[in-house]
Amino acid sequence: MQNELVLLFRMLLAVLCGAMIGFERSRRQKEAGIRTHIMVTLGSALVVIVSKYGFLDVAGDPGINVDVSRMASNIITGVSFLGAGVIFLRGGYVKGLTTAAGIWTTAGVGCALGAGMYIIGICATATIIIIQIILHCSLPNPENMPVAELSFRTEYNQGILTEIKNCMHRLNVSILRLSMKKKRNDSMIISMTVRIPPNLTPDVILDAVSEKCSISDFSAQI
Repeated sequence: MQNELVLLFRMLLAVLCGAMIGFERSRRQKEAGIRTHIMVTLGSALVVIVSKYGFLDVAGDPGINVDVSRMASNIITGVSFLGAGVIFLRGGYVKGLTTAAGIWTTAGVGCALGAGMYIIGICATATIIIIQIILHCSLPNPENMPVAELSFRTEYNQGILTEIKNCMHRLNVSILRLSMKKKRNDSMIISMTVRIPPNLTPDVILDAVSEKCSISDFSAQI
């Protein structure tokens, strides 16, 4: 009974650490939040506990070969599929890599706590949170800049694309995708996927582009 209470404490500690990591992620409106990280740490701790203690009654029996690391090693494979689910491609830009890596590392926290390595698990939790907070505040992160889909019609001009690129560069707008479709009436439709600074609005981009060419049918979706 006492041993099971210790194992239960490990699971509850894993839930707490997962919630702490998930809370920091949910504040930044990431794909994986508190519930996801709790389930990852709790599930990892549970699998390690079962792997480590669930077969003690048959360990050592003739013909029984128990590898306590086999179930724990498969956690990495399972969590890898979960992490892949939050990675997606948008406009030629890969998003969600940090979240996926965080889920994978959180699984390691659950494994450590399930194995009874309390100091390692708690220190790893604190390290993950500190890294996310410090690096998020001190380093420029393109993922924090919204992606917008811009489309407009303008008169056909051979050098218009260069003008638009120069205009976007002056506004610190990153062009992720740019396409042009020429129409029969000497006009063309330009479609762009751009990453814009947080303090910039599509109206400012519209005004800047309008200074270089006559545009119509302007649309923006963030």
